[in-house]
Amino acid sequence: MPELNLIQHHPAEGPGAIAQWAASRGVTLRVFRADLGQLPPASSAPVILLGGPYESNAGPAWLEAERQWLAGSLDQGAPVFAICLGAQLLALSLGGNVRRMGQAETGWTDVNFADGRSLKVLQWHEDAIDLPPNAQLLASSEQCEQQMYCVGPTRVGLQFHPEWNVESVTMLNQHFAEESPLPRGPQDNAAYSEVFDWLQATLDKWWKAV
Repeated sequence: MPELNLIQHHPAEGPGAIAQWAASRGVTLRVFRADLGQLPPASSAPVILLGGPYESNAGPAWLEAERQWLAGSLDQGAPVFAICLGAQLLALSLGGNVRRMGQAETGWTDVNFADGRSLKVLQWHEDAIDLPPNAQLLASSEQCEQQMYCVGPTRVGLQFHPEWNVESVTMLNQHFAEESPLPRGPQDNAAYSEVFDWLQATLDKWWKAV
């Protein structure tokens, strides 16, 4: 079975729906906890970078180690699919910038894609990306223009969280308690299903390009 590295940054933010996609496609996910000092060797191997409650251009010492690891992997041509914190790390490594927003973007949000499609997705972030050189903007929201970008077909960054399913949100709410702005109570299963369909198609396209 083909293998795919995945970098997790926080105990409450795991692969979520990405694990479902991988299992259905016969792909083995190799999960590394960067916050515990776990990283694969820098290489050209494809990788998914998840999110986390840290500043992409500051944060703990292990995050600096990850920034160096990511730079080394990109130098070797690694394909990267990056979400939230991961998308910010990718943008920084490719010459972009990350800045604090005037107001956090949280909960279900409408994202509009360059192809004219719109999708309601979950968000929880306080920082925004200034795109790196040669990046193509693929999606925006009313509050944050840079919701999705790519640099070529194999380096993709998302500011929103299509990997969060009902179980993911439940875990985040339990971990962060009153600090969490995510939905509670009965969940909109149709919304999660639509996002999962989009995630599967998007990961399929990236994986094929890889």
